[in-house]
Amino acid sequence: MTRKGAIVLFVAGLLSSMPPLAFAGGPAEPESFRMDEYRAPVPTTLEGARVVTTAQAESLWRERKAMFFDVMPHTPKPADLPAGTIWRDKVRKDIPRSVWLANVGYGALTKEQTEYFRDSLATHTGSDKSRAIVFYCMADCWMSWNAAKRAVEWGYSSVIWYPSGADGWEEAGLPLEEIKPYTATK
Repeated sequence: MTRKGAIVLFVAGLLSSMPPLAFAGGPAEPESFRMDEYRAPVPTTLEGARVVTTAQAESLWRERKAMFFDVMPHTPKPADLPAGTIWRDKVRKDIPRSVWLANVGYGALTKEQTEYFRDSLATHTGSDKSRAIVFYCMADCWMSWNAAKRAVEWGYSSVIWYPSGADGWEEAGLPLEEIKPYTATK
């Protein structure tokens, strides 16, 4: 065997032992939830869920074939602000007809966040776990990956993850609207 042939075989062996996502530009899926550094490159897959492009998400949206959930975090106005303090909520522009379920994309959720997330999904899907649901936030944000993974674990069978989120939607020139976080009423 020639030196060149040996090098080709060596490189081929190295490449075949690398995880497939190394070629797709994203990290491998973790076994559990992402617990920190939420603004980082995301995997290109999510076991148990369908991953969609902007064009596919647009089609689902236009045809009203799925319920869209934004899971971007939101910091509410602190109750103990000194009198006279000016507070301005951050404006969030979302895919129209979306429901903003703030703070449900963290790796670990409090009991209250878990109840809010479960109850909100049940409310907006009519407790139909086969209803198509799309999770998104921003590009390179693990919040939507975590939320979609959690929905899969809870038995939702038509979970769709849109990793480009509102950033990809806006970049494609699609409509956005300002919305506020969903507040559950009991």
